[in-house]
Amino acid sequence: MSNFNIKTFSTIETERSKEELESTALVVMRDVVAVKKDERVLIVTNPDDDVFTISCALYNATEKLGGKPVIQVQPVKTLLDYCEKSVIGAISTGPDVILSISKNKLGKDEMGLKYPYEYEGEEYLSLFDLFLSGRKSTRGFWTPGITMDMFVRTANIDYKQLQKRCAVLCKKFENAVSVHVTAPGGTDIKIPVQGRKPFSDDGCFSTGGAGGNIPAGEVFISPVVGGSEGRIVFDGSMTITGGDIPIKEPIICDVANGFVTAVYNAVCGPSSSAPPESEAGKLLASITGSEQKARKMAQDGVISKENAAFYERNSRGIGELGIGLNPAAKITGNMLEDEKAFHTCHFAIGENYDGDANTFIHLDGVVRNPTIVIQYADGTSFTVEKDGELALELQNA
Repeated sequence: MSNFNIKTFSTIETERSKEELESTALVVMRDVVAVKKDERVLIVTNPDDDVFTISCALYNATEKLGGKPVIQVQPVKTLLDYCEKSVIGAISTGPDVILSISKNKLGKDEMGLKYPYEYEGEEYLSLFDLFLSGRKSTRGFWTPGITMDMFVRTANIDYKQLQKRCAVLCKKFENAVSVHVTAPGGTDIKIPVQGRKPFSDDGCFSTGGAGGNIPAGEVFISPVVGGSEGRIVFDGSMTITGGDIPIKEPIICDVANGFVTAVYNAVCGPSSSAPPESEAGKLLASITGSEQKARKMAQDGVISKENAAFYERNSRGIGELGIGLNPAAKITGNMLEDEKAFHTCHFAIGENYDGDANTFIHLDGVVRNPTIVIQYADGTSFTVEKDGELALELQNA
């Protein structure tokens, strides 16, 4: 057994910190992905102190459970970058478990974007998606932006309770036609969800085809494309192309026919351009960057003009509504944790999870203290949260 010396790779202040890290890593590999003897585990990471150290702890935990881990290190990637070809090669071997322990993102599969992988009549834009969602031959989790503190504090939780809470909320989305979200910051939007099924990031990734975030703790759903109407005011934190940012001046997004029509703040207003250095300006630049990338790829012959137009359009789509359910999470300015926090919901601009709105970005933004009401075809409704407080039925799950 090789057993990495964690202190060689990171400054750990106390032995207690080292023990907490190792204990959390063991819980995650045992209780979340349930590594078994001789299973192959691929860990993709970056040469960043926190994510590399966490990767070493996961490597050690995998060995303790009898698995066969491999760590592969690549430069930090953003939403618009390609994954290293050597990493794609490692994924192509079909590991039982794939973990992306990244400072930002795993990166796009360049060949998959140009020549989508086909399986049983469906197309997948990356080998990872092919094995996870298509063949369901692998499982895993991804941690974009994870820190040591976050990992130890939010990943060593009661997963059985989290799974019960997520299951109750998913049940509430059955036969739903729409969701109305309002918040003190000014959010007032109605999204259609008829025919859509919710996804549960509940920390149960123990079978082929299962995967999600660590920290876990949300239920999310993709709005019907082209149907969302209203206004979102992001007042917690926001993902942009280069990472996550805390929000000091709320970002206002007007939405019509399912797409963002204006991005601004209270200072500049909808009729003028937000300053580039403002949070609203940074979000707008991320959206337009995705639109420009689509046009450039068409010019370079990487994707067709039809696909480019599809990607460009979806850069402004409302791709997700998510509800935070991890009791240990809080708003820190790091989206991986923020979107799981109690008293929040989040919306994503860009790609959705139902595969009918592909694009290059998925930009999550947090809304504080929302009131979330699910509406059904028979005229009844269920209030998931009222001013950020979960319904008692969910609290007691």
